[in-house]
Amino acid sequence: GNAAEPARYCIVQTTLDTEAAAEALARALVQAQLAACVQIQPIKSVYRWEEKLCCEPEYLLLIKTRTGRFEAIHQFIRERHSYTTPEIIQVPIMAGSEDYLRWLDAGTR
Repeated sequence: GNAAEPARYCIVQTTLDTEAAAEALARALVQAQLAACVQIQPIKSVYRWEEKLCCEPEYLLLIKTRTGRFEAIHQFIRERHSYTTPEIIQVPIMAGSEDYLRWLDAGTR
């Protein structure tokens, strides 16, 4: 079969420990036009860190952007994040409404 076309759009995910930090980063990403939209969700994360099992409240950022912006966003988050090893992952958007994707393009120029 044909190879799938690489996704032009993606969601970049990261987590922060406070709502204030999450909102500050979200605003900065949108103002810098690295993201068209950032959604902030309160979550609870269960993970192992330094041999300890942790269960902590966090804030998940869903950063809507173009795939080509990933490296710049990665750098942007690394420079501003308080965690030693922050989550910075890219999830491809394989399809979406044309109007929304046009709006996403416009917001990430």
